[in-house]
Amino acid sequence: MTDEMGSFRVDIEIENPARPGERQEVRSVLVDTGAELSWIPATVLESLGIRRYRTARFRQASGAIVERSIGAAFIHVAGSSTVDDVVFGEPTDLVILGSRSLEGLNFRIDPVRKQLVDAGPVLAAVAA
Repeated sequence: MTDEMGSFRVDIEIENPARPGERQEVRSVLVDTGAELSWIPATVLESLGIRRYRTARFRQASGAIVERSIGAAFIHVAGSSTVDDVVFGEPTDLVILGSRSLEGLNFRIDPVRKQLVDAGPVLAAVAA
């Protein structure tokens, strides 16, 4: 991916919800609004004791379909955090911060400055 496409990377921390307080940093994670889930190296998730609870199939940008395990993790980025499903990435997979995690973190993308910015107040339903 080239800089002209507006892609950029951020450093994040991953934490096991069942073992709060122990985090592991993951550097240079690609921010990818085209990916629904975040892809984290399996070695990171395993080292934190994050449990695989299901398997899913994914279509990659190349068109190839791959099968990967999914677990739940806290994701910490730029002073914000969320809990989300994460993919146990293989060594050849990209490390990605996906759109669901971005929404949970309440960030939007500033493609010009290539950074995450606060999305503002979260929308809520109003009683009729």
